[in-house]
Amino acid sequence: QVHLVESGGGLVQAGGSLRLSCAASGLTFSSYAMGWFRQAPGKEREFVRAISRSGGSTFYADSVKGRFTISRDNAKNTVYLQMNSLKPEDTAVYYCAATSRTLLPGSARRDYEYDYWGQGTQVTVFS
Repeated sequence: QVHLVESGGGLVQAGGSLRLSCAASGLTFSSYAMGWFRQAPGKEREFVRAISRSGGSTFYADSVKGRFTISRDNAKNTVYLQMNSLKPEDTAVYYCAATSRTLLPGSARRDYEYDYWGQGTQVTVFS
């Protein structure tokens, strides 16, 4: 059974940083591309960042360009989202997701391309 468990969320002041982690089990982690999505109250889930199986390619949403970095450690079955210069509009529940498909710039942003999802971790940014 596949499990994706996010951690690292919390309450942070605007301009601060957080690092989210997503630990995967029950799958061959290096065979899956990984993505981060978020959902704010009353809004649809939106793409944040994604990374290829090897980590050689990454994809990002314009809203987080230059602020959020995605990385992965295949030896630890973990993907990370480093979030810097946080803004109140970054407040959301953040989800990690895994897909066996090869990600392309278009497909990385589509949540239906992903096979497995975590339960999410809350990030709240106050001004």
